[in-house]
Amino acid sequence: MGKNIPMVQGRRFLKGQKEKQMKNGLSRRAFVESGLTAAAASALPGTGKAQQASPAFMWGALLHMGTNMWSDIPVDKWGAFKPDELHLVCQADHLRFDEAVWQTLTARMQAAKMNLVVIDLGEALRYESHPELSVKGSWTIERFRKELARLRGMGLEPIPKLNFSTAHDTWLKEYGRQVSTPVYYKVCADMIREVCAIFDKPRFLHLGYDEETAGHQSKYSYAVVRQGELWWHDFMFFVKQVEGQGVRPWIWSDYYWNHPGEFLKRMPNSVLQSNWYYGATFEPEKQKYVKAYLDLDKAGFDQVPTGSNWSSDVNFKGTVEFCKKNIAPERLKGFLMAPWFFTLPEWQEKNMRAITQVEVMIEG
Repeated sequence: MGKNIPMVQGRRFLKGQKEKQMKNGLSRRAFVESGLTAAAASALPGTGKAQQASPAFMWGALLHMGTNMWSDIPVDKWGAFKPDELHLVCQADHLRFDEAVWQTLTARMQAAKMNLVVIDLGEALRYESHPELSVKGSWTIERFRKELARLRGMGLEPIPKLNFSTAHDTWLKEYGRQVSTPVYYKVCADMIREVCAIFDKPRFLHLGYDEETAGHQSKYSYAVVRQGELWWHDFMFFVKQVEGQGVRPWIWSDYYWNHPGEFLKRMPNSVLQSNWYYGATFEPEKQKYVKAYLDLDKAGFDQVPTGSNWSSDVNFKGTVEFCKKNIAPERLKGFLMAPWFFTLPEWQEKNMRAITQVEVMIEG
Protein backbone atom coordinates (compact mmCIF):
# COMPACT_ATOMS: atom_id res chain seq x y z
CA MET A 1 0.00 0.00 0.00
CA GLY A 2 2.99 2.24 -0.15
CA LYS A 3 3.07 2.90 3.60
CA ASN A 4 6.81 3.59 3.50
CA ILE A 5 6.73 6.14 0.66
CA PRO A 6 7.33 9.68 1.98
CA MET A 7 4.39 12.06 1.76
CA VAL A 8 6.02 14.38 -0.79
CA GLN A 9 6.92 11.47 -3.05
CA GLY A 10 3.38 10.15 -2.72
CA ARG A 11 1.83 13.44 -3.78
CA ARG A 12 4.22 13.70 -6.73
CA PHE A 13 3.36 10.14 -7.75
CA LEU A 14 -0.36 10.85 -7.66
CA LYS A 15 0.01 14.16 -9.45
CA GLY A 16 2.10 12.53 -12.15
CA GLN A 17 -0.41 9.73 -12.60
CA LYS A 18 -3.28 12.17 -12.78
CA GLU A 19 -1.50 14.39 -15.31
CA LYS A 20 -0.73 11.30 -17.38
CA GLN A 21 -4.40 10.36 -17.37
CA MET A 22 -5.44 13.90 -18.32
CA LYS A 23 -2.96 13.98 -21.21
CA ASN A 24 -4.58 10.85 -22.50
CA GLY A 25 -7.89 12.70 -22.62
CA LEU A 26 -9.44 11.28 -19.45
CA SER A 27 -11.69 13.38 -17.26
CA ARG A 28 -11.52 13.59 -13.47
CA ARG A 29 -14.39 11.09 -13.31
CA ALA A 30 -12.51 8.70 -15.60
CA PHE A 31 -9.44 9.13 -13.41
CA VAL A 32 -11.46 7.97 -10.40
CA GLU A 33 -12.88 5.07 -12.41
CA SER A 34 -9.41 4.02 -13.54
CA GLY A 35 -9.03 2.38 -10.12
CA LEU A 36 -5.86 4.13 -8.93
CA THR A 37 -5.36 2.83 -5.46
CA ALA A 38 -1.76 3.69 -5.89
CA ALA A 39 1.66 2.90 -4.67
CA ALA A 40 1.14 6.20 -2.88
CA ALA A 41 -2.31 5.44 -1.52
CA SER A 42 -1.31 6.54 1.95
CA ALA A 43 -0.76 10.06 0.68
CA LEU A 44 -3.86 10.65 -1.46
CA PRO A 45 -5.28 14.18 -1.21
CA GLY A 46 -7.50 14.62 1.79
CA THR A 47 -5.93 11.92 3.94
CA GLY A 48 -3.58 14.40 5.57
CA LYS A 49 -1.04 11.89 6.86
CA ALA A 50 0.35 8.46 6.17
CA GLN A 51 -1.79 5.54 7.26
CA GLN A 52 -0.94 3.62 10.38
CA ALA A 53 -0.15 -0.08 10.39
CA SER A 54 -3.25 -2.27 10.42
CA PRO A 55 -4.15 -3.87 13.76
CA ALA A 56 -3.25 -7.55 14.10
CA PHE A 57 -6.47 -8.34 15.98
CA MET A 58 -9.58 -6.35 15.20
CA TRP A 59 -11.97 -4.93 17.77
CA GLY A 60 -14.47 -3.10 15.63
CA ALA A 61 -17.97 -1.70 15.35
CA LEU A 62 -20.33 -1.19 12.45
CA LEU A 63 -21.57 2.39 12.27
CA HIS A 64 -24.08 3.81 9.81
CA MET A 65 -23.78 6.84 7.58
CA GLY A 66 -26.20 5.69 4.89
CA THR A 67 -29.49 4.05 5.88
CA ASN A 68 -31.33 3.47 2.59
CA MET A 69 -30.97 -0.28 2.94
CA TRP A 70 -34.44 -1.56 3.75
CA SER A 71 -37.98 -0.92 2.49
CA ASP A 72 -38.61 1.18 -0.61
CA ILE A 73 -42.08 2.17 0.67
CA PRO A 74 -43.63 3.13 4.04
CA VAL A 75 -44.35 0.25 6.42
CA ASP A 76 -46.88 -0.11 9.22
CA LYS A 77 -44.74 -2.40 11.37
CA TRP A 78 -41.08 -3.38 11.56
CA GLY A 79 -39.79 -5.58 14.35
CA ALA A 80 -39.33 -3.68 17.60
CA PHE A 81 -39.45 -0.26 15.95
CA LYS A 82 -41.90 2.19 17.49
CA PRO A 83 -44.49 3.87 15.23
CA ASP A 84 -42.55 7.13 15.19
CA GLU A 85 -39.38 5.27 14.17
CA LEU A 86 -40.77 3.33 11.21
CA HIS A 87 -39.76 6.00 8.73
CA LEU A 88 -36.13 5.22 9.48
CA VAL A 89 -36.31 1.77 7.85
CA CYS A 90 -37.84 3.21 4.66
CA GLN A 91 -36.18 4.90 1.72
CA ALA A 92 -35.68 8.66 2.08
CA ASP A 93 -34.48 11.45 -0.20
CA HIS A 94 -32.16 12.87 2.48
CA LEU A 95 -29.28 11.64 4.63
CA ARG A 96 -30.34 10.51 8.11
CA PHE A 97 -27.07 10.96 9.94
CA ASP A 98 -25.94 13.21 12.78
CA GLU A 99 -22.30 14.24 12.65
CA ALA A 100 -22.17 15.25 16.32
CA VAL A 101 -23.37 11.77 17.32
CA TRP A 102 -20.79 10.25 14.95
CA GLN A 103 -18.01 12.26 16.59
CA THR A 104 -19.19 11.19 20.04
CA LEU A 105 -19.32 7.52 19.09
CA THR A 106 -15.93 7.42 17.39
CA ALA A 107 -14.33 9.27 20.33
CA ARG A 108 -15.85 6.67 22.65
CA MET A 109 -14.47 3.88 20.43
CA GLN A 110 -11.01 5.39 20.72
CA ALA A 111 -11.33 5.61 24.52
CA ALA A 112 -12.43 1.97 24.57
CA LYS A 113 -9.24 1.01 22.70
CA MET A 114 -11.14 -0.24 19.70
CA ASN A 115 -9.19 -0.15 16.46
CA LEU A 116 -11.57 -0.55 13.52
CA VAL A 117 -14.81 0.97 12.24
CA VAL A 118 -16.86 -0.55 9.42
CA ILE A 119 -18.74 2.30 7.75
CA ASP A 120 -22.08 1.51 6.12
CA LEU A 121 -21.96 3.94 3.22
CA GLY A 122 -24.98 3.49 0.99
CA GLU A 123 -26.24 6.91 -0.09
CA ALA A 124 -23.98 8.83 2.31
CA LEU A 125 -21.49 10.04 -0.31
CA ARG A 126 -21.80 12.07 -3.50
CA TYR A 127 -19.93 9.57 -5.64
CA GLU A 128 -18.09 11.01 -8.60
CA SER A 129 -18.75 7.97 -10.76
CA HIS A 130 -22.49 7.96 -9.99
CA PRO A 131 -23.68 11.23 -8.41
CA GLU A 132 -27.25 10.16 -9.14
CA LEU A 133 -27.04 7.83 -6.11
CA SER A 134 -26.67 10.74 -3.70
CA VAL A 135 -29.46 12.31 -1.63
CA LYS A 136 -29.86 15.66 0.09
CA GLY A 137 -27.02 15.95 2.57
CA SER A 138 -24.69 13.37 1.01
CA TRP A 139 -21.09 14.22 1.78
CA THR A 140 -18.60 15.30 -0.85
CA ILE A 141 -15.63 13.01 -1.38
CA GLU A 142 -13.25 15.75 -0.22
CA ARG A 143 -15.12 16.18 3.05
CA PHE A 144 -15.26 12.43 3.63
CA ARG A 145 -11.53 11.97 3.01
CA LYS A 146 -10.84 14.46 5.78
CA GLU A 147 -12.99 12.35 8.06
CA LEU A 148 -11.05 9.23 7.09
CA ALA A 149 -7.85 11.04 8.04
CA ARG A 150 -9.35 11.98 11.42
CA LEU A 151 -10.35 8.37 12.10
CA ARG A 152 -6.92 7.05 11.19
CA GLY A 153 -5.33 9.65 13.42
CA MET A 154 -7.46 8.29 16.28
CA GLY A 155 -6.21 4.75 15.68
CA LEU A 156 -9.46 3.61 14.04
CA GLU A 157 -8.97 1.76 10.76
CA PRO A 158 -11.89 2.70 8.46
CA ILE A 159 -13.37 -0.13 6.38
CA PRO A 160 -16.04 0.54 3.73
CA LYS A 161 -19.30 -1.39 3.51
CA LEU A 162 -21.52 -1.40 0.43
CA ASN A 163 -24.35 -3.88 0.81
CA PHE A 164 -25.13 -5.57 -2.52
CA SER A 165 -27.77 -7.93 -1.12
CA THR A 166 -31.03 -7.36 -3.00
CA ALA A 167 -32.69 -7.11 0.41
CA HIS A 168 -30.52 -4.13 1.36
CA ASP A 169 -29.77 -2.22 -1.85
CA THR A 170 -32.40 0.54 -1.77
CA TRP A 171 -29.44 2.94 -1.88
CA LEU A 172 -28.82 1.80 -5.48
CA LYS A 173 -32.11 3.44 -6.49
CA GLU A 174 -33.22 2.38 -10.00
CA TYR A 175 -30.19 0.11 -10.40
CA GLY A 176 -31.57 -2.06 -7.61
CA ARG A 177 -34.35 -2.94 -10.04
CA GLN A 178 -31.88 -3.91 -12.75
CA VAL A 179 -30.09 -6.67 -10.83
CA SER A 180 -27.89 -9.01 -12.90
CA THR A 181 -28.06 -6.86 -16.03
CA PRO A 182 -25.09 -5.26 -17.86
CA VAL A 183 -26.07 -1.85 -16.44
CA TYR A 184 -26.13 -3.24 -12.90
CA TYR A 185 -22.73 -4.91 -13.24
CA LYS A 186 -21.17 -1.71 -14.57
CA VAL A 187 -22.58 0.49 -11.82
CA CYS A 188 -21.54 -1.95 -9.08
CA ALA A 189 -18.04 -2.27 -10.53
CA ASP A 190 -17.78 1.53 -10.71
CA MET A 191 -18.84 1.84 -7.08
CA ILE A 192 -16.33 -0.71 -5.86
CA ARG A 193 -13.52 0.93 -7.81
CA GLU A 194 -14.32 4.39 -6.55
CA VAL A 195 -14.81 3.41 -2.91
CA CYS A 196 -11.52 1.50 -2.88
CA ALA A 197 -9.83 4.64 -4.20
CA ILE A 198 -11.58 6.92 -1.70
CA PHE A 199 -10.44 4.67 1.17
CA ASP A 200 -6.89 4.56 -0.23
CA LYS A 201 -7.02 0.81 -0.92
CA PRO A 202 -8.50 -0.48 2.35
CA ARG A 203 -7.63 -3.91 3.72
CA PHE A 204 -11.22 -5.07 3.29
CA LEU A 205 -14.44 -4.11 1.59
CA HIS A 206 -17.58 -5.45 3.24
CA LEU A 207 -20.10 -6.58 0.60
CA GLY A 208 -22.94 -7.34 2.98
CA TYR A 209 -24.76 -9.95 0.88
CA ASP A 210 -27.05 -11.02 3.72
CA GLU A 211 -30.73 -11.90 4.04
CA GLU A 212 -31.44 -12.14 0.31
CA THR A 213 -34.76 -13.94 0.70
CA ALA A 214 -38.37 -13.24 -0.20
CA GLY A 215 -39.29 -13.15 3.47
CA HIS A 216 -36.89 -10.33 4.22
CA GLN A 217 -38.50 -8.29 1.42
CA SER A 218 -42.12 -9.13 2.21
CA LYS A 219 -42.98 -5.49 3.01
CA TYR A 220 -41.19 -4.00 -0.01
CA SER A 221 -43.06 -2.93 -3.15
CA TYR A 222 -40.39 -4.63 -5.25
CA ALA A 223 -38.64 -7.85 -4.26
CA VAL A 224 -35.95 -9.77 -6.11
CA VAL A 225 -34.04 -12.86 -5.01
CA ARG A 226 -31.09 -14.44 -6.79
CA GLN A 227 -30.96 -18.20 -6.43
CA GLY A 228 -28.72 -21.10 -7.37
CA GLU A 229 -26.23 -20.39 -10.13
CA LEU A 230 -27.23 -16.75 -10.47
CA TRP A 231 -26.52 -16.08 -6.79
CA TRP A 232 -23.07 -17.58 -7.17
CA HIS A 233 -22.42 -15.90 -10.51
CA ASP A 234 -23.12 -12.47 -9.07
CA PHE A 235 -21.31 -13.17 -5.83
CA MET A 236 -18.17 -14.21 -7.68
CA PHE A 237 -18.49 -11.09 -9.83
CA PHE A 238 -18.31 -8.97 -6.67
CA VAL A 239 -15.39 -10.98 -5.30
CA LYS A 240 -13.50 -10.48 -8.56
CA GLN A 241 -14.17 -6.73 -8.56
CA VAL A 242 -12.93 -6.29 -4.99
CA GLU A 243 -9.89 -8.52 -5.36
CA GLY A 244 -9.07 -6.73 -8.61
CA GLN A 245 -8.47 -3.61 -6.49
CA GLY A 246 -6.04 -5.50 -4.25
CA VAL A 247 -8.64 -5.56 -1.44
CA ARG A 248 -10.04 -8.55 0.48
CA PRO A 249 -13.81 -9.19 0.29
CA TRP A 250 -15.71 -9.47 3.58
CA ILE A 251 -19.30 -10.74 3.89
CA TRP A 252 -22.06 -11.71 6.31
CA SER A 253 -22.11 -15.51 6.34
CA ASP A 254 -25.82 -16.25 6.76
CA TYR A 255 -26.14 -17.80 3.27
CA TYR A 256 -24.36 -20.73 4.86
CA TRP A 257 -27.24 -21.42 7.27
CA ASN A 258 -29.54 -22.73 4.52
CA HIS A 259 -26.94 -23.82 1.93
CA PRO A 260 -24.12 -25.39 4.00
CA GLY A 261 -22.81 -27.95 1.51
CA GLU A 262 -22.89 -25.56 -1.42
CA PHE A 263 -21.29 -22.79 0.64
CA LEU A 264 -18.37 -24.93 1.80
CA LYS A 265 -17.80 -26.26 -1.71
CA ARG A 266 -17.91 -22.95 -3.57
CA MET A 267 -17.04 -20.12 -1.18
CA PRO A 268 -13.44 -18.90 -1.76
CA ASN A 269 -11.26 -19.04 1.36
CA SER A 270 -10.04 -15.58 0.43
CA VAL A 271 -13.40 -14.12 1.55
CA LEU A 272 -13.40 -12.98 5.18
CA GLN A 273 -16.44 -14.35 7.00
CA SER A 274 -18.65 -12.67 9.56
CA ASN A 275 -21.18 -15.14 10.83
CA TRP A 276 -23.62 -13.35 13.13
CA TYR A 277 -25.85 -14.33 16.00
CA TYR A 278 -27.56 -11.97 18.44
CA GLY A 279 -29.11 -14.29 21.04
CA ALA A 280 -28.22 -14.77 24.69
CA THR A 281 -27.43 -18.51 24.71
CA PHE A 282 -24.82 -20.43 22.75
CA GLU A 283 -25.88 -24.00 22.03
CA PRO A 284 -24.41 -25.18 18.71
CA GLU A 285 -26.20 -28.53 18.93
CA LYS A 286 -29.53 -26.63 18.86
CA GLN A 287 -28.75 -23.40 16.99
CA LYS A 288 -27.50 -23.54 13.40
CA TYR A 289 -26.49 -19.87 13.69
CA VAL A 290 -24.04 -20.75 16.47
CA LYS A 291 -22.93 -24.03 14.90
CA ALA A 292 -21.92 -22.07 11.81
CA TYR A 293 -18.94 -20.65 13.74
CA LEU A 294 -17.66 -24.19 14.29
CA ASP A 295 -18.32 -25.32 10.72
CA LEU A 296 -16.60 -22.34 9.15
CA ASP A 297 -13.58 -22.84 11.38
CA LYS A 298 -13.38 -26.53 10.52
CA ALA A 299 -13.50 -25.60 6.82
CA GLY A 300 -10.55 -23.23 7.26
CA PHE A 301 -12.22 -19.84 6.85
CA ASP A 302 -10.90 -16.69 8.51
CA GLN A 303 -13.61 -15.21 10.71
CA VAL A 304 -14.62 -11.98 12.40
CA PRO A 305 -17.58 -13.14 14.54
CA THR A 306 -20.27 -10.52 14.93
CA GLY A 307 -22.40 -9.82 17.97
CA SER A 308 -24.89 -7.12 18.84
CA ASN A 309 -26.85 -5.44 21.61
CA TRP A 310 -29.87 -5.19 19.32
CA SER A 311 -31.80 -7.82 21.27
CA SER A 312 -29.47 -8.87 24.10
CA ASP A 313 -27.00 -7.04 26.29
CA VAL A 314 -25.08 -10.24 27.02
CA ASN A 315 -24.69 -11.40 23.41
CA PHE A 316 -21.36 -9.77 22.64
CA LYS A 317 -19.73 -11.19 25.76
CA GLY A 318 -21.09 -14.62 24.89
CA THR A 319 -19.89 -14.30 21.29
CA VAL A 320 -16.34 -13.48 22.36
CA GLU A 321 -16.17 -16.22 24.97
CA PHE A 322 -17.67 -18.90 22.70
CA CYS A 323 -15.57 -18.04 19.66
CA LYS A 324 -12.29 -17.66 21.52
CA LYS A 325 -12.85 -21.12 22.92
CA ASN A 326 -13.92 -22.77 19.66
CA ILE A 327 -12.20 -21.00 16.75
CA ALA A 328 -8.52 -21.61 15.98
CA PRO A 329 -6.49 -18.50 16.96
CA GLU A 330 -4.88 -18.26 13.53
CA ARG A 331 -8.33 -18.02 11.90
CA LEU A 332 -9.94 -15.73 14.47
CA LYS A 333 -9.14 -12.27 13.11
CA GLY A 334 -11.16 -10.18 15.52
CA PHE A 335 -14.68 -9.31 16.64
CA LEU A 336 -17.27 -6.91 15.29
CA MET A 337 -20.08 -5.22 17.20
CA ALA A 338 -23.10 -4.47 15.00
CA PRO A 339 -25.63 -2.47 17.07
CA TRP A 340 -27.90 -1.68 14.07
CA PHE A 341 -28.94 1.55 15.77
CA PHE A 342 -28.57 4.50 13.42
CA THR A 343 -26.20 7.40 14.00
CA LEU A 344 -28.88 9.69 15.35
CA PRO A 345 -29.46 11.39 18.74
CA GLU A 346 -32.34 9.12 19.75
CA TRP A 347 -30.09 6.06 19.46
CA GLN A 348 -26.81 7.49 20.71
CA GLU A 349 -27.14 5.85 24.12
CA LYS A 350 -27.78 2.38 22.65
CA ASN A 351 -24.71 2.79 20.43
CA MET A 352 -22.67 3.95 23.41
CA ARG A 353 -23.72 0.90 25.41
CA ALA A 354 -22.65 -1.31 22.52
CA ILE A 355 -19.18 0.22 22.59
CA THR A 356 -18.96 -0.26 26.35
CA GLN A 357 -19.73 -3.96 25.89
CA VAL A 358 -16.78 -4.23 23.50
CA GLU A 359 -14.55 -2.29 25.91
CA VAL A 360 -15.31 -4.78 28.69
CA MET A 361 -14.14 -7.67 26.51
CA ILE A 362 -10.99 -5.85 25.39
CA GLU A 363 -10.05 -5.16 29.00
CA GLY A 364 -11.01 -8.65 30.11
